[in-house]
This record gives sequence, structure tokens and C-alpha cells, in this order.
Amino acid sequence: MNRFLVAAIDGWHRELFEKNSVLLTGHWDFVSTPDELQSYLSSNCPKYIFFPHWRWIVPAEIVKEYHCICFHMTDLPYGRGGSPLQNLILRGHKKTVLTVLRMDQGIDTGPVYFKEPLSLDGSAEEIYLRAAVLTWKMIERLVKEDPKPVFQAGETVLFKRRSPVDSELPEFDTLQEIYDFIRMLDAPGYPHAFLNTKKYILKFTQANLSNKVLSAKVTIRLEKDDHE
Repeated sequence: MNRFLVAAIDGWHRELFEKNSVLLTGHWDFVSTPDELQSYLSSNCPKYIFFPHWRWIVPAEIVKEYHCICFHMTDLPYGRGGSPLQNLILRGHKKTVLTVLRMDQGIDTGPVYFKEPLSLDGSAEEIYLRAAVLTWKMIERLVKEDPKPVFQAGETVLFKRRSPVDSELPEFDTLQEIYDFIRMLDAPGYPHAFLNTKKYILKFTQANLSNKVLSAKVTIRLEKDDHE
């Protein structure tokens, strides 16, 4: 019986694992930290290691020895690099694809198995959850079809990983731009859009744009409190 490993942060990824892995053939396991990953591989040899959402660099020896598979939210080789969702929305994209690829030593440079369309509507949290559900459909296809990946083709466009300071709300000209900026950062664990008035820090979530009116939830803290 083939073994399959899913390496992802806890939360909805574990919930989706519990829901979907029982429907697939083979023996399935889940790890959520680098230590758990190393410990698992010391005594097991999975056919595939799936990384649907992983915050850490995968050691080169693991990438070299195992079939490590990740999922990237752009039409590779367009959009290699960090913060793909935010970079896509800032560039005005309304939709994208989720690319499943075999990891190699480069950043999002590995051969591609296939791609599936993905809408960029809604908040970042909604988009990430939509992508997570789609990821499991792609995992099912990989396990059933065992396809061969092909090298990436086309023009390479690199994305720069964003930092927390990049979440400060710029002086946009339209409500649509403000709305997109707030929603693209609206997910747990991400630095939300903010304004710094020197005395206060205003953070924005739950944006809604309707009838030329933009509304959002605003959290206000004293600037000194936000740095404690």
C-alpha cells in the first residue's frame, strides 16, 4: 500500500485532510511542523509529500530524495516568488490558476503536473479556503492518474514577497483600489491593511464595496500600544 504524507499548517488544512484522505486509496499521514516532518521521514518512505500550505523552507535533501509537491497560486512561470495572491490582486487580476508542481532547488521552478482555474473574488481568507478545497481535488487527481510533470514554458515573471510594512494603505485614487488592498490582506495570520496617523493605528478588515460606498471594520489602537 502506498504511503502519502500531507505537510501543512494546522487549521482548515488538517480539517480538510481528515475529511478527504479517508476517501482516497493508500495510507495517509499529516504533519504540521518541520520537526514532525523530519521525524516521520526517519521511519517512513511516502510516495508523495504534499505541501498545500507550508511556512518553512523544505531541506534540500528532502526535496532531492522524495517526490515533494506544492501548489502555487499563479500560472507559472508567471508569478514565481512570494505573496502570489497579493501580487495578483495588485496587478488587477480577477482570476488565476492553481498550479501543482514538483519541487526542486529553485523557487517555484519545478515541472508542472497540471493547473486548475481559481477565482480571486472575496477576501484573502475566502480565496485561501477556496484554494485549499481545490488543492484536495488536485491531490485526488494526482493519486488516481499519477501523471508525469512537464517543464515550465513561457515568460518568467518574478513576484516579490511582501513584508508587514507593505500593508500600510497607499493613497489610491479609487474605492476599488482601496477595497482590493484591504481584502487581499484579510486573512488570519496576515498583516492587515493599516493607516498610521502617528498617534493612532487603524487596521481594516471585512471590506465591502457596494453602490459606490466602501465600508469596512476598523480597529483603532494607540500607536505606542501597537508596538508593545
